[in-house]
Amino acid sequence: MTRILSIAAALIIAFSANLAAQDDISPSRKQAIDSLALEKVRDLSKYISIVGNKDTPWSEANRVIERTLELFADGALMGVSSINREEVNYYGIREYLERLMALNYDKVTISWYNIQYISDLERQPDGRYVGVITIFQRFEGTTKEGLRYVDVTKKDVTVYVERKTTQISGRIIGFWDVLLGDIRVTETKPG
Repeated sequence: MTRILSIAAALIIAFSANLAAQDDISPSRKQAIDSLALEKVRDLSKYISIVGNKDTPWSEANRVIERTLELFADGALMGVSSINREEVNYYGIREYLERLMALNYDKVTISWYNIQYISDLERQPDGRYVGVITIFQRFEGTTKEGLRYVDVTKKDVTVYVERKTTQISGRIIGFWDVLLGDIRVTETKPG
């Protein structure tokens, strides 16, 4: 019995050491993670455009909202600004998207461009890695009466990378997961 416990303890220690060694990101793995993070930001851009589009059916917009929420860490906030006010308001992601659907424009066009990393991934004391991707968002809303609002906002998207495990066919497999965090407004200008 003691031999079995010794073997089990040795396996647990070896498994833990293996996971700890995998906590460092190799340059090739980092490149793959960076690509995944940028892809998730591009997906977010596409989803925001769909939700904001007044021609998108309500049921489709709600389906896209659910997909969008999967991109984010719990509690993430989206910054919203306007050239008509100085303060930036922050909303939970679901609330932001629902407010976007309800905007009082007849046509809304939102596009993101110049998507790029501005800070490299840095390891945090909790083992996660954190980086920042910057984007520029062009927002245009128009009414039937011809009123038009246009702005360009620079935003910083926090990116979290953390080690997770899953069980597949009885084997525990480790992988790096990328989630988006807060999206902070850094500048808003007339478009």
